[in-house]
Amino acid sequence: MLSIKKKKAHFFLSIIIFFLLSCQNIEERNSGSVINRDAELVLQTLFEIDPDTISIYKNAPATLIIPRITKAGFVLGGAYGEGVLRINEAPVDYYSLASASYGFQIGAQQYSNIIFFMTEEALQNFRVKDGWELGVDAEVVFRDRGYSIGVSSKTISKPVYALVFDQKGLLAGTSLVGAKFSRLIR
Repeated sequence: MLSIKKKKAHFFLSIIIFFLLSCQNIEERNSGSVINRDAELVLQTLFEIDPDTISIYKNAPATLIIPRITKAGFVLGGAYGEGVLRINEAPVDYYSLASASYGFQIGAQQYSNIIFFMTEEALQNFRVKDGWELGVDAEVVFRDRGYSIGVSSKTISKPVYALVFDQKGLLAGTSLVGAKFSRLIR
């Protein structure tokens, strides 16, 4: 029978292996064409989950779609994902999301993130500032299976609206706080 210390070591090692396998070949996997394809699939998934988001997408001057963010942690944690900025539904730039955290956390998770820029001013603030973070002018909604988002383009009151959905895995405390967005060259 394994001791508790060995069980903890095996569990920690499993999390690290999961995180490393999830991030393997990021450069190869996330070329511009692959990011665009995955973004389109995630967008269609969101529209199937909540058809009201179609009107939000159509009314937003720009949308940042990050199809897959991988987050893992065991006291120290981190998250990373790459996505595409679409203006008038056309891809114009690629961005990464990265964050680090410290505290009580254990597990690993993947999820999708779509950020709707509802004003031109919010879009400009995002595009000119490398290392942009979601601020108090943003509304963030986490959608778990079985719950309706319950928003439409008429109910959004903030200039930036972020939606986290399609979570897979188990990690307490999914958050976009402290996440930095940086422009990529693809």
